Amino acid sequence: MEIIQMHFPGKFVFGDNCLQEFIDYFLNLPYKKPYLIADPHIEKPLTVLCETLEMNGLEVTVNTSVEKEPTERDFLSMLMEAESERIDSVIGIGGGSVLDVAKLVAAMFDSGEKPGSFYGIGNLTGRKLFLACLPTTAGTGSEVSPNSILLDEKQHLKKAVISPYLLPDSTFVDPVLTHSVPPAVTASTGIDALTHCIEVYANKYAHPIADLFALEGIRLIYGHLETAFHNGSDAEARRNVSLGSVYGGLGLGPVNTAAVHALAYPLGSKYQIPHGISNALLLPHILEYNLPFGAERYAKIARAIGVEEGSSDMETALEGVRRIKDLCKKVNIPSRMSDFNIPVEAVSDLAKSAMTVKRLLKNNLRELSLREVEQIYYRLF
Repeated sequence: MEIIQMHFPGKFVFGDNCLQEFIDYFLNLPYKKPYLIADPHIEKPLTVLCETLEMNGLEVTVNTSVEKEPTERDFLSMLMEAESERIDSVIGIGGGSVLDVAKLVAAMFDSGEKPGSFYGIGNLTGRKLFLACLPTTAGTGSEVSPNSILLDEKQHLKKAVISPYLLPDSTFVDPVLTHSVPPAVTASTGIDALTHCIEVYANKYAHPIADLFALEGIRLIYGHLETAFHNGSDAEARRNVSLGSVYGGLGLGPVNTAAVHALAYPLGSKYQIPHGISNALLLPHILEYNLPFGAERYAKIARAIGVEEGSSDMETALEGVRRIKDLCKKVNIPSRMSDFNIPVEAVSDLAKSAMTVKRLLKNNLRELSLREVEQIYYRLF
């Protein structure tokens, strides 16, 4: 068995209405000047959080500027603000984009490192600030992963920072915070989380420990995403999708994703397609491409979502892929790049960009050449 190294937040809390538990917990810490990076659309919980902290004498600096996938420029602007305010802690409350930036601000605060030097694996040298993360969507798993993603606008590429210093000191997952998430965002983030779990499980570097999280995440998300999409106030569905998202995030450090994410990144960086939608577009096609090299694993995924045993692993796996396609349709996710006005002529450039994401392509069960990547993109038209 291969060695596996997993990192977990210092404190992890999961459950309905645990936002209040976080507030009580934070007020008992010695920090007095938190930098609160928040989603601008979560008005009620944000107001409760800010007002309670301020009523107890804390000086809170709030930044709600992250409304889309963050760029390097966005991050550097917030880092500069945090350093000028001389904050003593960072709280991220929002979707994956908000949490990714909060993690980086905490890690890079007063580090003196040059912009761009942190991209890659293990390039952060430490973290001086306390960091807490509270997700308001069920999708990225950023609250439990050592990863952050930024868009390098100069190169039109999404780049990753991967380091144990990005793991929060505390993570509070309150599924109630996801109840107000719009259906479209519920769908895209949910499929993103499902993709995390599938790619962690069907991976060259899959591991029995990560497998446990991934398979359970697949079962939970597949079984409850449609309900959460149609009825956002269904507490059971929201809890299960949130938990599934956490399980997917736990696999991102030790195993990580593969070709679906590698090919999805250029769609987001070049055409601003939401990350979860990009994954959903590509997921069935990558699964079909990989099937001959992982039928047994994909059959186990199919069984986890309720597929009955077929005459062979391949037959079982194919039915699993069909059901995943059907789920994407049921939550109104587009299936064609033409829905986003992307021209066929863009395929060559997209494929070249995807081929640079070697850290993920190396995890894929089946090797991909430039021509094969192009063929997969062509299938999306």
